[in-house]
Amino acid sequence: MLKKGTKLYSILTGSCPKCHEESMYLDKNPYHLGNLYKMHETCSHCNTTYKIEPSFFYGAMYVSYALSIAFGVAFFVISRLFLQTTLLTSFITIAVGLIVCTPLIARLSRNIYINMFIHFDKNWKQNL
Repeated sequence: MLKKGTKLYSILTGSCPKCHEESMYLDKNPYHLGNLYKMHETCSHCNTTYKIEPSFFYGAMYVSYALSIAFGVAFFVISRLFLQTTLLTSFITIAVGLIVCTPLIARLSRNIYINMFIHFDKNWKQNL
C-alpha cells in the first residue's frame, strides 16, 4: 500500500515528491515546533526545488482548513457516537484534538499541496 512511487507515500512520509528518496524537512518530527516549517531548499538526489515560487506554501492553508474539518469531524464521531459522550464533552474533545494535531495537520497540508504540483518521476536519475 505504501510503496515508493505513490502520492500517498510522499504525503505520509514527507519525502521528495519527485524521487521519494529524502525528507523535505530538516527535522522529520513535526512536534519539534521550532523546526516545524524548516525545509531543505532542494532535494539532494534529484535537485527538485521545493519552494516553487515565493510564498508558494500559502496555498497549503486551504488544504489545512479541509484537513482540520476532517479531523474535527473524526474527533466528533469518535467522541459522540462511539464513546457516547455529551455534546459539551464532544466539543472539548474536538478542540483538544485539533490543538494536539495542529503540527501534524500543518505538515500534511504542505505535503499534499506540493504533491499537487510536483509528480513522481520514475526516470528521475536519467533526467539529471
